[in-house]
Amino acid sequence: MDIAIIGAGLIGRWCAYLLDRAGHPVSVFEQGADPLDTSCSWVGAGMLAPLSELEWAEPLISQLGWHALSLYEKILPQLEQSVFFQRNDTLVVAHHQDRPDFEAFAQRINHKLDNQPDLGEKPVLLDRIRLQKMEPALANRFEQGWWIKGEGQVNGRALLSALMASTHRTTWHWHTPTTAFGPGWVETQSQKHRFDTVLDCRGLMARDDFKSLRGVRGELIHLRCPEVSLNRPVRMIHPRFPLYIVPRPENHFIIGATSIESEEMEPVHLRSAMELLSTAYSLHPAFAEATILEMRAQCRPAFPDNLPKIVQQPGLIRINGLYRHGFLIGPALAEIIVKLLGNASLDPRWSGLITTGAA
Repeated sequence: MDIAIIGAGLIGRWCAYLLDRAGHPVSVFEQGADPLDTSCSWVGAGMLAPLSELEWAEPLISQLGWHALSLYEKILPQLEQSVFFQRNDTLVVAHHQDRPDFEAFAQRINHKLDNQPDLGEKPVLLDRIRLQKMEPALANRFEQGWWIKGEGQVNGRALLSALMASTHRTTWHWHTPTTAFGPGWVETQSQKHRFDTVLDCRGLMARDDFKSLRGVRGELIHLRCPEVSLNRPVRMIHPRFPLYIVPRPENHFIIGATSIESEEMEPVHLRSAMELLSTAYSLHPAFAEATILEMRAQCRPAFPDNLPKIVQQPGLIRINGLYRHGFLIGPALAEIIVKLLGNASLDPRWSGLITTGAA
């Protein structure tokens, strides 16, 4: 099939790669320029935490996330560019004043696991000695921690580049906004193109078609700190939103991610910067000597229930509403699209994501 994709963000690239690998010629239309460094995909931290997200997310997100992790392990070695990927679990810690929230975190997850044990293993409570063995840098800083097994992270920016570089039947049309589109056709400023199927992957740009779509602001700070060494992502319990400190190679750390009900596209606010940086400092005082590499803010597309939607009609499929779970569930959603186009059978768990008809 000849397939068009509107939008070269994360889900657009995952769809392009999987469809390209399946033998379909693909045309991607993107109004911006690569590397799309102002997109929410570029700003994302790349956390792959299906159990941690279960604290507030629906079980479906956890199910999609675990499946996506298996896809990451299978697909990343096949890409033509290397991508940093780690599946070394997550640690959750809290200071004394946040102890009630620390305990409530595991209670909410365990309650869901009691009803659906297939969502993962329950968090394991570590004492100070076991916590120190897992993360020596945190020695004597926390009395306890939750060990979340099987979670991971991916370098999102490297992934975006690698997915595009690993396509061979795909034409990438940069600086090419679509003026209109519909089932089987895409119109640009220069001409009207015909396709067998069009995939709408525009994110927040699709708000005219999805009236309930909203933006949720997220903010990240990138640091370099040679004085601190962490082996895995660490989540700090915070009274307003979950905060992660994500270690990357070469002493690089990402601190995020806020979830603010706002569509402001301004730079990082002072309050958020103070909360993010103070979280890093409270985790380890050596972060006081870190170099700030960048601060970024972007808005992620979300529906009222914070679940993704796939809307299908002949010749047109719309994918949207990935919220804060883009990297976590992206490959699983793209796999669903490939199966829909090939009329292949779907896992019954994913059926609730798909509706038919117009948006």
